[in-house]
Amino acid sequence: MTIFSKIISGEIPSYKILENDKFFAFLDINPLVEGHVLVIPKTEVDKLYDLDDTYLSEMLVFAKPLCHALESAMNCVRVGLSVIGLEVPHAHLHLLPINEMDDTNFTRKKLQFSPEEMQEIQRKIISAINEQSK
Repeated sequence: MTIFSKIISGEIPSYKILENDKFFAFLDINPLVEGHVLVIPKTEVDKLYDLDDTYLSEMLVFAKPLCHALESAMNCVRVGLSVIGLEVPHAHLHLLPINEMDDTNFTRKKLQFSPEEMQEIQRKIISAINEQSK
């Protein structure tokens, strides 16, 4: 069982942003940028491209409103999507609020936020999602 499966089950706490029956989105605790969100399938598979075509396309559709909410909540130029997959053997998609190319540089030092700051980021994103659905 991967760390992401433990997050999905609630065994490990997370800053959940959005969830449905197939996917789970939460704040990365080692973010590149403020508002860095991970989207994971609830099915445990190592590589994103090993998901069947329907599941993979549904994952992108699940991420779409998150991207719009991130643009609004994080006041960024756009949201970059990245698939790396080296740290955790569970398929995942990085959603990165970006203003410049270096915001997607995974070799740079990760940011540190207090639990209170993470909760505030979480609240801002969830609020933006709720505003979209009105």
